[in-house]
Formats: sequence, structure tokens, C-alpha cells
Amino acid sequence: MTAIPDLVRPTSPTLPTARGPLSAAVLTALTAGNSEATAALVREAGTEAAGADPYGEDLQLALYALYELHYRGFAGVPERCEWDPDLLRLRGVLEDRFLSALRSHVPADRTVRDAIGGLLAEPVAQRGADQPQSVTAHLQYRGELWQFREYAALRSLYHLKEADPHAWAIPRLTGRAKAAMAAVEYDEFGAGRAEDVHARLFAELMRDLDLETTYGHYLDAAPGPALPPVNLMSLFGLHRSLRGALVGHFACVEITSSPGSRRLAAALRRLGAGPAAQRFYDEHVEADAVHEQVVRHEVIGGLLEDEPALESDVAFGADATVFLEDRLGAALLECWRVGASALREPLQPPVPPEPSGAWSQPPDADPDGA
Repeated sequence: MTAIPDLVRPTSPTLPTARGPLSAAVLTALTAGNSEATAALVREAGTEAAGADPYGEDLQLALYALYELHYRGFAGVPERCEWDPDLLRLRGVLEDRFLSALRSHVPADRTVRDAIGGLLAEPVAQRGADQPQSVTAHLQYRGELWQFREYAALRSLYHLKEADPHAWAIPRLTGRAKAAMAAVEYDEFGAGRAEDVHARLFAELMRDLDLETTYGHYLDAAPGPALPPVNLMSLFGLHRSLRGALVGHFACVEITSSPGSRRLAAALRRLGAGPAAQRFYDEHVEADAVHEQVVRHEVIGGLLEDEPALESDVAFGADATVFLEDRLGAALLECWRVGASALREPLQPPVPPEPSGAWSQPPDADPDGA
């Protein structure tokens, strides 16, 4: 069998640039080299955390860096930092501030039906609408190629590790919920085929859009509102006590993925993107329509059959996801509607496509049919 080159190279990313005193203390602590220096820096960061904006880019970057120790780590950062007790203690302080803010902004004690019942409602996004009310609708009907490239660069913070945070739910579930969760994750990881791993498919999308596919490459370019949605799934995934919230997050992602992917696939066709770029979202239109039913009836149903007391946690996980995604969407649209980049470091213009025909011409008809 011919080896398939891995576009998501198995290397650790470089440390990002600090965005304030809190993230600066954390990033310095990761390379301090001795426990006393680390402990001192952690104490400094803990003091800063008390007054930090829970959704601000300084606190969120600090939290992102601490979470990444459980994924790929960072180049030059010792692997022992993953379980350094001082860093874990600080992570707990940051998580408490983040989680407390979410609980204050998200409705409490909702049912699962309350939380996910309206997730499949189509956004106001008909062709000709002056102001589409979602990022995917904007990209489908009015977005430009440079805006889609920015969107893909931001989403790479998650999609290049797609499904990894949700895998932490599997050992914490039993019976129907465990079997169904494992089945959906198996699909996300390519159903045994390396070339079909969804993280790889997204890397191929990025390559088609002339973006860098290195894991974590666009972290420094990501604006503050792009960090909390990524951190949320790590927060839920790394705590057994939040297993219900992680299932709620997963349900929200899977339920909204198919219609959102349909709009994004339509946008890519309209913009003339290549087949690899289109494939990622085409794959999610079909796969996630099935996953949605499995998650609703087997993962959520099985979990609440075993642990009915977790219903409000499942609802919280879905509601918190919507809340943070709405914040990010509003920030992107605010910039794009006035022709401004949404990134901290705007992308260079895309390289013209090769004359090989790798990029299709935009179709005359709207492939989404909406």
C-alpha cells in the first residue's frame, strides 16, 4: 500500500505570542526550566486572572496554551508540563472564571428539548437578503473568497484536531451512549482510512485555498472571539464532571453541521473553489445528517437513560456552544460587512489557481436550493 503523506504534520506547533500579562506569564512558565520559576510565574498569572475578562483574548490564550499541552504540546516545551501541578492549578483558576461567566450568560436548568429543539431552524439567509444573519449564510450568498479563506484559517484551530476533544467522552459513557459515541467518532476519524480522517480532509481544503496546513499555524492571527469556542470543548472534555455538557456540545455540533455544511459547500462552488475544498463540506452534509440522528437518539438518549440527572448539563453544553459561536459570528460579520479583515494578521492574497482546471467555475444555479 502506498503511504499517504500527512498534510497535518505530526509536529508540535511553536508557542504563540502573548496578548497580555496573563498569557505572557503562562507562556514564560512553559519554558521556565525549573519548578521554582514556574511556581512564581503561575502565582503571578493567578493574580492577573482574578480581574481578567473571562472571554478576553489574554485569559483565553492562556487557557488555550494550557489545553494544548494535552494535544500536540509545543515545540521547546517539556512534555512533563502537561501534568505540572502548578500549571494544572492555574488552569483550574482560569477554567473557574470561564465557566462561571458561561453559567451567568446561559439559561439555567433547561431541558434538552429546549436547548436543541430550534437548532435546525434555517437562518435568515434567502438570496437577496441585505444582511444574512449567520456566517454560513453570508458566505453562501455574499461572501468573497478572501473571507472564506479567513473563515477556514480560524476554523483550523479546531478542524485540524476535529473530534479529538469529544473522544474524551467515550470512557465516561456506558451502554448505548458509549457505543453510539464511538460509532460517530469512528466516522470522524476516517472509518479506518487515513485518507478520510476529517482533520486531513480539512487540511486538503486549506491547501486548495492556498492556506498553510501546519497545526496551530493561524493561532496568532485568530481574534479573541475565536478562542473561547475551541477552549469550550477542551474544558468539557477534560472534566468527567462535565461529561453531560460535552455530550451537549457534541450534539450541537452534529445537529447544526449538515445544514451549515450545505451552505458552505454552496459558497465554495459559487466562489470556484477546488474539489478538495468542496469535499470537506460535502462529506459533512451526508455524514452529519446521519450523525445527528445517532447523537439525538442514542448518545443523548442513552446517557439520560443511564443518568437522567445530567439533562440540564447536556442542555448547558449545547446552549454554551451556541452562545460562543454567536459571539464569534457577530465579530466576523461586523468586520466583513465593512470590507475589513477579521484576523489580527490579515492573510496574503491567494495565489492564482493553476491552469490545470483544479478549480471549477461557479455554477449558474444555487446548489443549495435555498
